[in-house]
Formats: sequence, structure tokens, C-alpha cells
Amino acid sequence: MSTTFTVDSATSRATPVSAPMKRLTIPAIRRAKGGTPLVMLTAYTVRTAQLLDPHCDLLLVGDSLGQVVYGLPSTVPVTLEMMAAHGAAVVRGSHHAVVIIDMPFGSYEASPEHAFASASRLLKETGAAGVKMEGGEAMAPQVRFLSERGVPVMGHVGLTPQAVNILGGYGARGRTQEEASRIIDDAHAVSGAGAFSIVVEGVVETIAAEITRMIDVPTIGIGASATCDGQVLVTEDMLGLFERTPRFVKRYGDMAGQISTAVEAYADEVRSRAFPGADQVYAPKS
Repeated sequence: MSTTFTVDSATSRATPVSAPMKRLTIPAIRRAKGGTPLVMLTAYTVRTAQLLDPHCDLLLVGDSLGQVVYGLPSTVPVTLEMMAAHGAAVVRGSHHAVVIIDMPFGSYEASPEHAFASASRLLKETGAAGVKMEGGEAMAPQVRFLSERGVPVMGHVGLTPQAVNILGGYGARGRTQEEASRIIDDAHAVSGAGAFSIVVEGVVETIAAEITRMIDVPTIGIGASATCDGQVLVTEDMLGLFERTPRFVKRYGDMAGQISTAVEAYADEVRSRAFPGADQVYAPKS
């Protein structure tokens, strides 16, 4: 049986422990079209992957790590090196979900050959199952080139964050008939080129519903529609780790508040010398 390496958090923060590999597959994700909605969340670290893996069908190593982890103003500065390092960590921390890695800005747009070089590097260095690529008709040749050479590609249409400088912001897309038609055409082009699924982000709900009805691969919505074949959110957003919550996010926790409360208690005990106590220090051997 093939194996992967995970971290046994019950005994160590760093010791690799062999675990059976029972991952979902790309064909299984594709067959989910029209069935039970797919669950996808972002992950950037081993421990986060461990916690999310039992509940998710897909883990996305999103280029959103540029903002979430590195404090960058957008996803544009993210590099292949960043994606490879975090992608490998997420693969090590999971054994059930399909792991998909974002292709960062500048790593695929120039040509299909350029896209293949970048994608093959990510798959080799991480062990991930596939890559995600933003863009519609203009990127269809890249999607086809990669798919025909054994690289599974998840498409991404609608609001494409890497194009923030052209779009002028992160507002919802498809409010005009012209833009709506273009987004629908983009989805058709990407699915027709061989994408195994498509993220539909930040679009008017009726567009997401129409795309989901018309294409034969699963759609993964984010700020789109409950009729999509699955949903994805940035994990840190849905856990409430940031003060600002985008409109399309539902907060399922208040992790920022819990962390603040715990750290405040720790700081108080350190300053009062209540920590460490007898249970946290080593007594001499008798």
C-alpha cells in the first residue's frame, strides 16, 4: 500500500508518522457533478490540513496565502516558491482530501509551455493532485495543454483576484449583460478545454446557477450560489480570524476572540508569576 507522511499531533509537532493513503481522486471529484455538494477550504500549513482533512473533499492551497500568511496587499506578489513550500506542507498534513494548488500570477499566462513547466514543478515538489488556474477563454489553450499532458486543472472564472489591477477591485462581476455573457463563455471555454472543475467566484447568483446547469463538470462557488456543485471559503475568514468579513462569508467561529482571550490570560499569569506552576516545571530527582 502506498503511504504518505503525516504529523501525529498527539505525540509530536514534528515527527513524521506513516499513514495509509486513502485519498479521493480527481475522477471522483468530477463524478460528483449534480450530487452531494463538494466541500473545499483553503489550507497553508500541516496542522490546518490535519484539522480540515476529515471534513473536506478538497483542500486548496490558495494564493490567498499572500494576504493571509504574508500580509501582502494582493495575491499578485505570490511566487512559485511560496506555493511549493505550503503545498508540500498541506499534502504532508492530509490523507483524505484532494489537494489543489493555485498557480501564482506570472507562472502560466505567457504560454502553454510556460504553464506546464510551472505546474509540473508544483506537482513534483508537493505531491498535490492538481493545479488551479484563473482566467477564461484566454487561458483555455493552457488548460488544454496541461490536461492533455496529465496535469489536472481546476478553472476559475468570474472575479479573478490576480486580475485585480485590471478589474479595479474585488466587486461582484456580471452585473451587465455583456459581462455576464463573457463569464458564461469563459466557463464553457475552460470546461471544454478539459478542466475537471471550475471555481465560480464573486458573480451575480443567476450567472453561477446558469453555469452550473450548462457545463458538465462541477462548479465550486465562492460568493456565487448554493446551486453550485460545491463551495469554498478561505478558512481564516470562516473561522473569524480577521476583523473584516467579506459579504459572501459566513463566520462559523470567533477564533480571533478566543486567541486574544487565551493570550491575555497567559500574559497575566506570566506577569504575576503564576505561570509556570508546579505542573510545568521539573523537580530534581530524589
